[in-house]
Amino acid sequence: MNTNNKKISNDVMVEVVPEYISPERVQGDSRNFFAYTVTLTNLGQKQVQLLSRHWIIINADGIREEVRGDGVVGFTPKLLPGQSFTYTSNCPMDTEWGTMEGEYTFITDEGVFFQVEIPRFYLVVPTLLSGQ
Repeated sequence: MNTNNKKISNDVMVEVVPEYISPERVQGDSRNFFAYTVTLTNLGQKQVQLLSRHWIIINADGIREEVRGDGVVGFTPKLLPGQSFTYTSNCPMDTEWGTMEGEYTFITDEGVFFQVEIPRFYLVVPTLLSGQ
């Protein structure tokens, strides 16, 4: 299992930290819930702005779902050189594990669009890893 949830593409570093949310914290829903915290860091020399996201989510049964949308958690952050933006979101999963990956679309001040890869990361119920 890949535990390096960090990727640099087009001078933007994406780092993802997934976390299982216990069922007690999500009342009345039998699905497994996972949070993931993403930090985006502009390693380039110019300001960039995140415009949209494209997620590919695959559960343990191989069912694939694609999610596209503007910005992240209601924001389209502008990142100056060296600046970071961190956000947390969540993903429900019908199975005990799955993966997420995808890409962000950014734009430069000059109006040039470019893609930034989101590395694949795993969402796993902790008891599955411990063998319980």
